[in-house]
Amino acid sequence: MKTKLKLQLAAGLAVFLGIMLGLALDFAYFPMPLVQTPLEFSLKPGSSLKSAAIQMKQAGALADDTSFVLLARLLGKTRQIKFGNYQLDRPLSRLELLDMVSSGRSEQSQLTVIEGSTFKEFRMLLNAHPNLRHDSANLSELELLQRIGATETVADGLFFPDTYNFSSGSSDLRVLQRAYQLMQQHLAGAWEQRAADLPLASPYQALILASIVEKETGREEDRITIAAVFINRLRLGMRLQTDPTVIYGLGERFDGNLRRRDLIADTPYNTYTRSGLPPTPISLPGLASLQAVTHPAPSKALYFVAKGDGSSKFSNSLSEHNKAVNRYQIK
Repeated sequence: MKTKLKLQLAAGLAVFLGIMLGLALDFAYFPMPLVQTPLEFSLKPGSSLKSAAIQMKQAGALADDTSFVLLARLLGKTRQIKFGNYQLDRPLSRLELLDMVSSGRSEQSQLTVIEGSTFKEFRMLLNAHPNLRHDSANLSELELLQRIGATETVADGLFFPDTYNFSSGSSDLRVLQRAYQLMQQHLAGAWEQRAADLPLASPYQALILASIVEKETGREEDRITIAAVFINRLRLGMRLQTDPTVIYGLGERFDGNLRRRDLIADTPYNTYTRSGLPPTPISLPGLASLQAVTHPAPSKALYFVAKGDGSSKFSNSLSEHNKAVNRYQIK
C-alpha cells in the first residue's frame, strides 16, 4: 500500500513538474503580441530593471512587467539593462526582449547622436551608416521635415541626441522621426514643469536657449548657472553676447578662429549685435540643457568666462568679469 502511494505521488509530482516546465518554457520563449509593428520604445538613462520593464509595458512591448523582472533576476541580468531607443519589427519572447535590452546579443544596429551636434552632423551620421536605408539623402531640409510630420521649417534643435537602435535596412526617416518625437516629448515635459516667471514665451524659445547652453557648457556642474546668466540677461534686456551663436551664423565661413570682425559683423545669429534670442536653435540640446533653462540656478550672475580647465568663472558685475578675464584669458 505504501509503495503504491509513493508511486502515485511520484507520478503526480512528475505531471506537476512537467506542467510547470511547459509553463516556464512558454513564459520565456513564447513570442508576445505587439500592439503595432514596427513598435518603438525608449529606456531612460539610469533606469532600474523594474523601471525599464514598466517603460516597456507602457510602450506596448510587454504585457506584464513583473514576469520580465523575474526572468531578468533569474538570469542574473538585473544590472545589465542598456538605455536607448529600440525598434521591434516582430513579436519577441521575453527572453529575446531581455537579450535585446541587456548586454547580451542584439541583432539591431545602433547610432549615437551626441549632445551639441548640429542637424547637419546628424544627417552626415545617418548618410554614413551602412545598415540604414537612405531615404532622406536626396530630400531638402523642408521636404525631410514634412516627411516625418514636423510642422517646423528649420531642422536644427528639433532632434533629441541619444542612442538609437534599429533593425538593419530600416529607413533613416524612421530614425529621424523617432528623434523628432522624442525631442517633442522631452521639451513638452520640461516646459510643463518650468519655473515661474521665465522670460521665455514658448517651448521653442526654451529650445533655442537650451541649444546655446549646450554649446557653452564645459562642466556639468556649471550648466544651470550658465542658463541663469542668459535668463538674467534676457530679463534685463541685455544682449546674450555668446560666441557659439556667432559661429553658427558664420556657417561655412568659420575657419576655427573667431575674430573681432566676426563679432561686429551683423547676422541674425550675432548676439553681440542683436538683442534677444537668435531665430532658431544652433544645436541639438540634451535633456540636461532643457531642464537647465526651465529650472536655472538661483544666481544673479550676468557674466562668465572659461577658466581653461573646462569650468567657468561667474560674475555679477562687469568689473568683476573684467578681472576674471584678465586672470583667466589674457596671457
